[in-house]
Amino acid sequence: MSETKVLIIAAGLGSRMSDLTHDKPKCMVDFHGQTLLQRQMDAYREAGLSKFALVRGYKKERIDYPSITYFENDDFINNNILCSMFFAEEYLEGDVVVGYSDILFNSDIVSKLLAAKDDIAIVVDTDWQDYYVGRVDHPISEAENVIFDTNKNVVQIGKHLGDANNVSGEFIGMLKLTARGVKIFKEYFNAAKQEYWGKPFHKAATFQVAYITDMIQELVNQGIRVGCMPIQRGWKEIDTLEDHTKAVAALAAEYEAKASDDGE
Repeated sequence: MSETKVLIIAAGLGSRMSDLTHDKPKCMVDFHGQTLLQRQMDAYREAGLSKFALVRGYKKERIDYPSITYFENDDFINNNILCSMFFAEEYLEGDVVVGYSDILFNSDIVSKLLAAKDDIAIVVDTDWQDYYVGRVDHPISEAENVIFDTNKNVVQIGKHLGDANNVSGEFIGMLKLTARGVKIFKEYFNAAKQEYWGKPFHKAATFQVAYITDMIQELVNQGIRVGCMPIQRGWKEIDTLEDHTKAVAALAAEYEAKASDDGE
């Protein structure tokens, strides 16, 4: 069995982080003594994953960890996360975990995803709504929601699915593809790219600016099973300056509590 690889997508501007991303990508912002990217790699390593690749674009020279294989998305201004993922198409072979670069998460989430049996599986937080209480700069309407059936198959995915109480959970920005799942994903991506380039694609104005959730919905519509790995909390999206402030405060409280416990 081949080693599961990790692909992190980190080409975007991170413009909602204010001055924190003026001279660096979002994944290089400090979170209580470590960059967000360092914290991600630590969590992946704790789950047994150690082979990393990253798609970079905005301020790409600021991401220079020697343990990472890099792919360049120099057209990041004109595309979005789905197309960004495929700047690393040659890396998409065998089993791969694909993750957004702007999430904090613990290693248990990665371990649960690795245990998923589906060829294509996404992580869905079913205890998600409280994250949006008091979250002013990123309202609940912007969540990438998921509706799944009793067999935990994706039925609908994307923003604005309707009443938040009718959805099953929130896609956290992490998915796993087996070797077979990679082949399926690539086949349908390239077919959709050929058909929809410059045209609307699900919730995106054009294929170029589509999200991964748009591609997942396309797979579902084409009859491809996409499974869900449900979790309850254990992660945070870092989209705005407000998110960063709250996450750093939470980390500081965790370290303080641990230091207090160790001192007893």
